[in-house]
Amino acid sequence: MTSPIKRSDNKQCISELIQHNADQNTNAIAILAPDRPPLSYAQLYQQTQYVQLMLTQVGIAKNDRVVIVLPNGPEMAVAFLTVGSCATSAPLNPAYRTEEFDFYVSDLNAKAVIVESDSKSPVRIVARQRNIPIIELFTNPGNDAGKFTLTESIRASAIPTGYIQPDDIALVLHTSGTTSRPKIVPLSHNNLCVSARNIQQTLKLTEHDRCLNIMPLFHIHGLVGVLLSSILAGGSVICTPGFNAKLFFEWMKIHRPTWYSAVPTMHQAILDQTISNNHIISRNQLRFIRSSSASLPPTAMSELESTFNTPVIESYGMTEAAHQMTSNLLPPRDRKPGSVGVAAGPEIAIMDRDGTLLSEYQAGEIVIRGTNVTQGYDNNPEANRDAFTKGWFRTGDQGYLDADGYLYITGRIKELINRGGEKIAPREIDEVLLGHPEVAQAVAFAVPHPTLGEDVAAAVILKEGGTVEEKLLRKYTLTHMAEHRVPSRIIIVNEIPKGPTGKLQRIGLADKLASELTTKYIPPKGEAEQTLSRIWNDVLKRQCTGRDDNFFSIGGDSLMAARIAARIQSTFQIELSIKMIFEDPTLKGQAALIEETILNEIESMSDEEASQS
Repeated sequence: MTSPIKRSDNKQCISELIQHNADQNTNAIAILAPDRPPLSYAQLYQQTQYVQLMLTQVGIAKNDRVVIVLPNGPEMAVAFLTVGSCATSAPLNPAYRTEEFDFYVSDLNAKAVIVESDSKSPVRIVARQRNIPIIELFTNPGNDAGKFTLTESIRASAIPTGYIQPDDIALVLHTSGTTSRPKIVPLSHNNLCVSARNIQQTLKLTEHDRCLNIMPLFHIHGLVGVLLSSILAGGSVICTPGFNAKLFFEWMKIHRPTWYSAVPTMHQAILDQTISNNHIISRNQLRFIRSSSASLPPTAMSELESTFNTPVIESYGMTEAAHQMTSNLLPPRDRKPGSVGVAAGPEIAIMDRDGTLLSEYQAGEIVIRGTNVTQGYDNNPEANRDAFTKGWFRTGDQGYLDADGYLYITGRIKELINRGGEKIAPREIDEVLLGHPEVAQAVAFAVPHPTLGEDVAAAVILKEGGTVEEKLLRKYTLTHMAEHRVPSRIIIVNEIPKGPTGKLQRIGLADKLASELTTKYIPPKGEAEQTLSRIWNDVLKRQCTGRDDNFFSIGGDSLMAARIAARIQSTFQIELSIKMIFEDPTLKGQAALIEETILNEIESMSDEEASQS
């Protein structure tokens, strides 16, 4: 239950935001959905009171964690808002398997689980095994968007614990970090409301704004970046069943949103559908487009702006900050492509390993502090010791601030590729590959290397009709970056594995793409391949090398490449530059270059020289 008294400390709770809007304009629309009647703020507040009554009857009190397993849509949006108003919302990805649900439900110490009445989710099995009450959510297509009823089989009135206060926990989420065990991030009402206010002020959201939500509502981007920021502003949210690039424009046509927020992969998928939807785009009412949760390539930003004739606002957020930390600004303020903007809520600084704050243009770890930042991970003192330094939270991201206070992210510290001591930021490789006219998506990542520790690889999705091959992509990247940063492997795939929110995840990508990175042994063919294979085996200390083997993937490096080039020169009496080895590091590719070079030299000779040879 929310405190009925007004506070003088400017702190807020979620239900107070809803009640305020219901009092200000009873009929204002809060939630919309495709093919559903809208839900007003007055109805949303009534739903909040109803859910509070139902949870109390099951024995749920404030700060008790209620797992919510619902598909994207208005019910999920309202469940988060209403459960979080009187207890602690713990939304989980509906796509989890039984083992995953078992871990998360147990780790959260959940007091109840909310699922759709007809859901076959394996979370039911977990809840029954752990004797956790299952609360059934009922709705029908004729209901107002987000209106539902709840039923449960166990009744046990909650022990009174007082009114909900701003420092009570409204939301818990697990981080998807690089550690083997995810960490629980508890976010208070005040954390969430402050972050929502920061976003509202950055984007100048008002009650006239209408956001088309395509983000998952089990993720901080959708929950706060879209939903709660809109509720705080008194605006409306169009709750779709999830991202669908083909339906996106139909939703835009029907609901006429003033903005939407998404991750870069979604923006790219939307751009791929623009040709057949120009008639809708020409009538769009978008005031701006927002991008967050991953770095937006400047080329994609430019294409979005020219296509939709509206500014693209890139921001930077993370779960521990209740989402937004920095943001580019609306015109006429500067938007700097490649930057994630200026501090937009918490304080931002750059810190070195020893905890010293750095000056402008000096690269280091991005650190934050402010009222939207979590007080610490749940029941994890070791992680908290690592995460906080002198009151600053370490984001784990590397970057620098320019003279105007704009933040540039150069990579994730744990994503940085350490290639024989050379630190390589994969994002920069992404941007080079995305500059190729036939590349739609690209993500660089680390692969194990026997001598360098790590090497660079990249996965690429081509645009429709694209035919460029790995060899030509490597040649292209060589014209834009130093040889040591060029990916040793560029694999062309139909899909790049993503996290549950649609965000590209570099860490672990080498394992996920292992089958594409692995080459089958095919014996060398012809004299050039067989001779070159013996040279490789000698330099690399190998027993056998196949014609499709990649020089760098099987242990080669720049120094070995120089030795290979020297051996080729002495064996074949030709000069083959190290750069040519980088262009095509496969055995058959290099052998073809050798044969081509020999042929060219013969053709350049005079007839007499040719006959003598």
